[in-house]
Order: sequence, then structure tokens, then C-alpha cells
Amino acid sequence: MIDERTFQVIRGTAFALVVGLSLWLERLRPQARTPVRRRDNVYLWGINAVVLGVICGACICTAARWAAEARVGLCNVLDVPMWAALPGTIVFLDLLSYAWHWANHHVPALWRFHRVHHLDQAPNFTTALRFHPGELLLSLPIRLATVVALGVPVPAVIAFEIVFTWSNVLEHGTFDVGSQPERVAARLLITPAMHRLHHSSERDDLDTNFGTIFAVWDRLFRTYRPSTSGIHFVAGVPGRITGVPPTLLGLLAEPLRRATP
Repeated sequence: MIDERTFQVIRGTAFALVVGLSLWLERLRPQARTPVRRRDNVYLWGINAVVLGVICGACICTAARWAAEARVGLCNVLDVPMWAALPGTIVFLDLLSYAWHWANHHVPALWRFHRVHHLDQAPNFTTALRFHPGELLLSLPIRLATVVALGVPVPAVIAFEIVFTWSNVLEHGTFDVGSQPERVAARLLITPAMHRLHHSSERDDLDTNFGTIFAVWDRLFRTYRPSTSGIHFVAGVPGRITGVPPTLLGLLAEPLRRATP
């Protein structure tokens, strides 16, 4: 069985590859010739890597291994074969991600943390790294409990981590993949154009397109809104559009501010 160190290496390699691909695509086919800021996003990612590394590390892998050894969880009790457990895990955990994302927009206490992500007024692929550490820590018990309850096998956890990471980074990219490929891909997957609209400062657009991997959840729960590669809008949080971005300390202190609309 794959151990925690191998899990970290695989996850880190997948992350490095998608960052390199996204940077290349943003330079090769930019969606808009607008300045991008990456520094604070990378700083937040570094802080989160340290915080989660100390508190959790590869705890998702550890939880999956424990469940397998203890014969706990749906897949372990029912002896679900890997060919079914792997795609089932990706689908179910993506649905969980959709639900958590929706909650982060509609529960005021969670929105205080999540709006750090949306305060980026020049979204780019590094916006996928821009999360308050408190938001990630709040989501951790839910992820661990779900992995144990489902009895997710370690290979399925790895597969989900890779697919989720690639989807999350690529859909934040400010590159133009073309209208026809966008339309085809959007029938099944969340595309950059679809997620780009989600970063609009208009509330009606902000509260749409919550998915990360599959587009079916937004269509099923009526939060889908079509978009195109050529769309232009003002990004950010409603009522917080300024020419001066928040400082890193300001972003970390953001949950202490009163909730925005």
C-alpha cells in the first residue's frame, strides 16, 4: 500500500506539473491583456502549506489507510472493487466540494474566510492557491470524515487529489482555449470560462458555477450560468472594488471584518 511519503511526492509532482502548464498557457494564449498579481497568492499558499503540513501533512492518506486496515467505511465493508471505487470517489468527493463551496457563499461565518479568495481583482491561475488557512482547516474534518465513512482506498484518494488539483488550477487560468473547445468541454467539465464568471463582483454571477471538476452539479442544482472565453467583467467582492489590493496581513485578518453583502 502507498505510504504517506509517496502520497506527498505524487501530489507535489502533479501540482508542479499543472502550475507549469498553466503558466505556459497564460503566456501562450492570454484571455485578456491585463496585469496580474501573484505575490500575495503565492504567500498565502506558502502559509497554508506550512500550517496544513504541521497539522495534517498526509492525513487524508493516513485516514484512508486506517479505514482499509480497520475494515471501516462503505467501500471496505462492501468490498467495492477498485474499478468502481476510483471513479465513484472522484464523483462523490467532487459533489462534496460543490456543497462546501456553495456553503462558503451562503453561510456568513464561512463567507468571511472564503471572500479572501474572491478579493483577487486580477484572477489568474495562482488564485487557485489563494485561500485563508482558516477555510482550509474548517474543511479538513469534513474531508477526513467523508474519506473514512466511504472507506475510500488510497489509490482513489490519490486519483481524486490529482484530478481536483488540475481542475482547480486550470479553471482559474486566464487563458483562452477557444469558444468551440469551451462549449464541448462545458457539457461535462468546469472550464476556465465557466469559473471565470464565478469571480465576477456582481452577486448574481458570483453565486453561480460552484463546481470544480464536473459541471453536472451546477446544472442539477440550478446554479449554472453559461459563459464564454471572451467574457469581460469586474472581478472581486461586491462593495470592495478598489484600486489598492489588501495587504497580506489584511487578507489574514479578513475574517474579522464585518460580512459584505
